[in-house]
Amino acid sequence: MNKQTLKELYLKYELTKDDVYKHQHYVIITRSGIEKIQAIANIQVQFEAKVLEKDYAVIKATGYVDAKQVMETYGSALKGSTFKDGNTNTWYVAEMAEKRALSRAVLKVTGFYQLGVFGEDESEDFKKPKYNTKEKLQTLTNK
Repeated sequence: MNKQTLKELYLKYELTKDDVYKHQHYVIITRSGIEKIQAIANIQVQFEAKVLEKDYAVIKATGYVDAKQVMETYGSALKGSTFKDGNTNTWYVAEMAEKRALSRAVLKVTGFYQLGVFGEDESEDFKKPKYNTKEKLQTLTNK
């Protein structure tokens, strides 16, 4: 990962510490960060449902900048009771597939993907860790 290029992208897209976090081996951008990048880069995304079933969905996302097609990618979601038999535990698989496709399209168009940066919606494993109330209070009061 080129840290200088990553820093330049953070500044260009006005990302803050609330938009980005480290998860094991990856840098993750939050949903709000993805939408901020999309707005600043003026990326329009068109979605097409490729597969829509009760427990499985595949959504194609086509990204456009200045009315020119620049990227096609896909997002999928498979409902499972555990992550051994699916990649989401939510019942709204089409919406999850759409969020994943959007994240991938935005990050690919802007060059984040080639630096190993992912969107938090792309995997249940990428979700930002939640603070417990006591830890969050301590964090807020120590600032």
